[in-house]
Amino acid sequence: MDYFLKYFLIICNLLFTVLGLLLLALGVWGLISKESFAQEKIRSIGTDPMLVVLSVGFLLTVLCLSGCVGALRENRCLLKLFSAMVLVLITAQVIIAIVAHTLQDQIEGNLRSGMLVAIARYQDDLDLRFITDEIQSNLQCCGADNYRDWEINIYYNCSAPGVLACGVPATCCVDPLENGTVWNSQCGVGAQLLDEFTAQSVIFLGGCLGEISRWIKQHEGLIGIIVTVVFGVQILILFITIRLLERINRHKSFLRVWPPPNSCFCCFNCKSHCVIKMPNNE
Repeated sequence: MDYFLKYFLIICNLLFTVLGLLLLALGVWGLISKESFAQEKIRSIGTDPMLVVLSVGFLLTVLCLSGCVGALRENRCLLKLFSAMVLVLITAQVIIAIVAHTLQDQIEGNLRSGMLVAIARYQDDLDLRFITDEIQSNLQCCGADNYRDWEINIYYNCSAPGVLACGVPATCCVDPLENGTVWNSQCGVGAQLLDEFTAQSVIFLGGCLGEISRWIKQHEGLIGIIVTVVFGVQILILFITIRLLERINRHKSFLRVWPPPNSCFCCFNCKSHCVIKMPNNE
């Protein structure tokens, strides 16, 4: 039995189990903190992004625990189950990568539709609001295609009765801090009424779709390295699991046929006298 393979697999699975438990805890915390289990919100829990985090954490924990326990107990059934699930995971990632490369235009269209939905539901969905704000503030953009996309939101539409009419969220502002210290949530009020020359000093004019594409192109080298490392780790874990299974099978087969019949058998490093069985020549 190669103990290096065994304990390397155990350590790797323990690390990923911890990661899975953290994701699981984050998902549960997110659902509870937003009271997603309340009676009036239980119907919309299926669209909650935290449910994705919780599901990924649960699946990762179950997968890695099966590999960890299987390696620790040298259980062939668990190791076979683990290797099969890892193989399915690798295959699924390859298929997703091929489909994503083939359907780039369609994916971009779906992303645009998703961003427009997020803009339309900005005030009513805290998750979509958080995601939209993070994208706009970090990428310094506004809307999907441009800042005028905010007109589709019933609160920011110019026909709306409130103070937000013809405005944009504060995360669209070039400088959302008043005097450099206080967050000014009204900095985007009336921005849609301004011409582009005037508006560019107040808000970001460019849409987030273009900024996302530029960000991906700027970091494609780093993204490629991360994807290669993650994929390589999965291949390595699958290879080690298969090798460990082979060693376990070989070891158990050896124990079934040892000691050979009609042969000498001697125990070494024993305090008791060695027992020798001589072959029968009769």
